Amino acid sequence: MGEDRRGSMGIEVKRGDELGEGYRRRITEVFVDGFGDDLSFFSKDPGRLAAAVEHMLVLERFHVALIDGEPAALAALIEGDQRCVEHDARKLRSHLGWYKGIAADWVFRTQFQRPMPDPGPGRAEIGFVASSRRHRGRGAAKAVLNHLLALPQYDEYLLEDISDVNELALRLYERVGFREYKRRKVNHTRWSGINEYVSMKRNAPSPRV
Repeated sequence: MGEDRRGSMGIEVKRGDELGEGYRRRITEVFVDGFGDDLSFFSKDPGRLAAAVEHMLVLERFHVALIDGEPAALAALIEGDQRCVEHDARKLRSHLGWYKGIAADWVFRTQFQRPMPDPGPGRAEIGFVASSRRHRGRGAAKAVLNHLLALPQYDEYLLEDISDVNELALRLYERVGFREYKRRKVNHTRWSGINEYVSMKRNAPSPRV
């Protein structure tokens, strides 16, 4: 059995594969709530986006906060050469159409499936942090992050390529101990509104002696 943590506000955190395939669509809907604006080129219909991408989430890599048994927030955790997203280009084309399906295949391969930078023992990367719209403001995303940061096998965590305009996310990450360690400029500011991608790092506190 995997670990089951319940916070003081009654929020449970479980891995996606522990919840099982019966939760896949609801987990995907949280993913789309968090990233639907970024994926709006492919479709502005949340239901269509969810149908297109639900197959690609590797559930064992996603940790899900539950409020009253419903997925309220999520975050992925990978180490080494692991992936949290593995898509099927044919399924993308089936749901999004030929042109946008091909575009989605390229974007997901180049942006969502990049290897973890400088992998090594005790290092993990957190990604795809998202909250459902109806549960925002209830601490679910923070609960997921605190759950991951309490895992004993890691002593360094990375958050890569957060858009500099996502101020709510940046403040949340700072509150749980992350600090910026690099930025990179983007070449699509004109249409995306993003100037730079921010990467952050958090080291586990040194044990007391």
